[in-house]
Order: sequence, then structure tokens, then C-alpha cells
Amino acid sequence: MKLHYLAALGALVLGAAAQAEAISATSPQSIVSAMQNAGYKATLTKDNSGDPMINSSSGGSNFSVFFFGCTKNTDCRTVQFYAGYSDRKPSLSQMNDWNSKKRFSRAYISDSGNARIEMDLDLDDGGMSTKLFEDNLEFWVAVMGAFEKHIAG
Repeated sequence: MKLHYLAALGALVLGAAAQAEAISATSPQSIVSAMQNAGYKATLTKDNSGDPMINSSSGGSNFSVFFFGCTKNTDCRTVQFYAGYSDRKPSLSQMNDWNSKKRFSRAYISDSGNARIEMDLDLDDGGMSTKLFEDNLEFWVAVMGAFEKHIAG
């Protein structure tokens, strides 16, 4: 009986620890902390509509993390990594080539002809582990670097 109690208590503690480590859009600070712990600068601010937004950079390129599905600028559901390049004006063919070959990101040309790239993360229903978030962050940085090379020439 005592062993069953200890096993149940252990499972409860492990479950609580796993929950505490979850990265969630409902907690923008959890994303800021995860980014900073992974070695990135991360500044929490707000976008034009008042929703949370994080500014960061990697390899000399700035990027933002936008929050979506928010209720009154809180309790957000998803995030989107975003980078825009005002100094790069790729062709439609370059964008179509990128989008036809890449699965997890999407690129487009803004109204002013500038290159844009985005990658969404669904953090609804409990978020994701810190480890998985860090993996997605590193993937985003790699995608951003590959995109910059793709539109360079």
C-alpha cells in the first residue's frame, strides 16, 4: 500500500514538473525565458493591437515572435516567428521556389516588394516542453538563414 502511494505521489510530482516546464502562448514570459536560456536576446513588448510580441535576433538578422488567438491581449493560443527584409526584393519565382520546396515555413513578398518569412507554432492546449520549443527555435533560425541565402542571389 505504501509503495502504491509513493508511486502515485512520484507520478504527480513528475506531472507537475512537466507542466511547470511547459512553454505556452498564454505565458509570454515563458517564451522569453526559454529564448534567453537558449542564448538569444528576447525583449517582450506589444504589437500595434496590444498583443504581446517578442523581438530577437540571430546571426545579425532581426526577427519577431507574434502572438495570435489572444483574448483582450492576453490568454494567447499560438505564436508565429517572423522576419522581414526591407533590403531584399526577391522575384515571385524565388518565393514560389522556396514555398514549393519547404514544408514548415512560408515566404511571401510584401506590398512594397520586400521579402517576408514566417513559421507558426501551435501552443494551444498545454503548450510544449522547453526542449521541444528550443528545437523549434533552432529550426526557425536555420530556416531564416537558409531563406536569406535563397533570396541573396
